[in-house]
Amino acid sequence: MENGRAYTSRLIDVLIERKLQASGGILLRGPRAVGKTTTALHHANSFIRLDASEQILTQAIFAPKTLLLGDTPRLIDEWQLAPGIWNAARHEIDVRALPGQFILTGSAAPSEDKTRHTGAGRFSRLTLRPMTLCESNESTEQVDFAALFSKDAKLSGFGGPTVEDYAEKIVRGGWPALIGFSPAIASEALIDYIENIASVDLRTLDSPPDPVRMATLMRIVARNTSTEASLEKLAAESEIFYGSLRAPTVRKYLDQLTRIFVVEELPAWRTHIRSAVQARVKPKWHYTDPSLAAAALRISPNALLADLNTMGLFFESLAIRDLRVYAECAGAKVFHYRDSTNLEIDAIIERFDESWIAVEIKLGGEAAIREAVSNFDKLKNRLTERRRENLISCCVITAGENSYTRPDGVHVVALGHLSGRIRA
Repeated sequence: MENGRAYTSRLIDVLIERKLQASGGILLRGPRAVGKTTTALHHANSFIRLDASEQILTQAIFAPKTLLLGDTPRLIDEWQLAPGIWNAARHEIDVRALPGQFILTGSAAPSEDKTRHTGAGRFSRLTLRPMTLCESNESTEQVDFAALFSKDAKLSGFGGPTVEDYAEKIVRGGWPALIGFSPAIASEALIDYIENIASVDLRTLDSPPDPVRMATLMRIVARNTSTEASLEKLAAESEIFYGSLRAPTVRKYLDQLTRIFVVEELPAWRTHIRSAVQARVKPKWHYTDPSLAAAALRISPNALLADLNTMGLFFESLAIRDLRVYAECAGAKVFHYRDSTNLEIDAIIERFDESWIAVEIKLGGEAAIREAVSNFDKLKNRLTERRRENLISCCVITAGENSYTRPDGVHVVALGHLSGRIRA
């Protein structure tokens, strides 16, 4: 229990417990309002919040070591307000020589400098993202994510969210405080969230952005969600629709949004292919939750349903949000693939042992599923033999209500059937 409320478990809880047994401390990062403090409190035995008072913050700046005393794991919340805490905690971990000493949480990543040690060997870094459909109890959990990494899996599932439901979940998002609210009420809160980013969340930077220009860029990024838009394209769209932004400014602002975990690039998968075809290396743009893109554009569920192309891009972003969390719990990372022939695979999920799965994300329909299967076949023909051998399965994630394994072995899985829980 925290503050009289029952704790809602998160998939990252298992990783936190593992890291506390293996590392001196944990750096738990993520966007504002994602639940970092609540999650960290669940694992901590004492805590201090640096934003609780000016006195505490002053003490953290001038005598950081004094705030490290307390039962362990000890939570230091919003530690980035006094970056000296980092080195103080690192030295204390060295002195104590014990695992599980500190949990540091923050909604912004301070810029690296020459005086701040990386924390290698002392701190493990984890990112808490908005709640997946599994965590918000909106998935039927009939399909274990881990099963996608089994070559012999035969999957099945029925029911769950409809396309209309997904439109509502996209607009509402996976923010713990908004689960259960209507999309209209959640949208109002998220519009405020978006409008406060430049004037509040980024105000402490050495070179804070211009609020109007940052708002412009955020709308442009929302328009290009789930795409590989270049800096030049983003700058050109800002010129046409909202005002002038140059490519270097776009890059600077994107970096600032990344530092507060509002935007998270989906990196390109770098692999060896056996033909003259070249893999592209541009990232795809995603908000950490598609609800932020919907808020930036003032999009309602009905507006999404009236424009299925936009709905498809936003559904892809919703799926990527959940897949990142499931993958991290399974010791994997998510990428995307596109090559010089414009062959695209929406997600490549690769484990540390180099085994991987290919994922296409579609709203549904037999034609779209056949197109995805064709893309899988094209990709296989372009890979080296070693890469093909490491491919475990191909999967089409849909907004449908059926999950099954086709005769050719390709899995068709409804997003609202997936579970990322680690089974005992």
